[in-house]
Formats: sequence, structure tokens, C-alpha cells
Amino acid sequence: MLWQHQEQFLKKQSSQICSSKLNKGMKISEFQKVIAERYEKRDLQRGTPATFMWFIEEVGELATALSGSEQENKEEEFADVFAWLCTLANINGVDLEKACEKYTVNGVEGFK
Repeated sequence: MLWQHQEQFLKKQSSQICSSKLNKGMKISEFQKVIAERYEKRDLQRGTPATFMWFIEEVGELATALSGSEQENKEEEFADVFAWLCTLANINGVDLEKACEKYTVNGVEGFK
């Protein structure tokens, strides 16, 4: 039951963050900072393994949304996955914007 309440709270928070900030052209690093300011203390206490499980749950919800036709649900689940990815990056000392330079600055050779 607690798990469901936390999930509902985080979805609401993620939605509010996205609507209030990202619509104004927020950079990845800015979004990552917003997530850290709001959640880092609790995220650090939870640790990487438990946070990764939350992330994977959201990826599963995104997979379900992608198989449907509701655009709003897809957008919400993409936001949730991105917020949890930022959380994982934060508690592991990874600057996602810098990490993405692999694709934007350095270029990537070949395909996976």
C-alpha cells in the first residue's frame, strides 16, 4: 500500500515539474538539478538497487503505454522514466548532460 502511495505522489510531482519547467525550454542539467533538489536526500537513503527497481517499474509502465493509443499516458510515462533516470544519475554522480555529449559533441561511430 505504501508503495502505491509513493508512486502516486511521485507521478504527481513528476507531472508538475514537467509542466512548470520543461515547457520553458529546460536543459537536461536543469531538470536533473530540480530532481536532486526535491528528492536527493530520500533517493540517497533508498540507494541505487531500490531506486533502480523503481526505474524498471516505470519502464514497464512505459512499455504498456506504448502499446496503447493514449498520447497523454505515453507522455506521462516518458516523463516518469526520465525523472527516475535523473534520480539514478544523481545518486551515482553522473551528469546526464555531459554523458550525452557522447552523442552530441563526440559523435558516435556505428550502430548498436
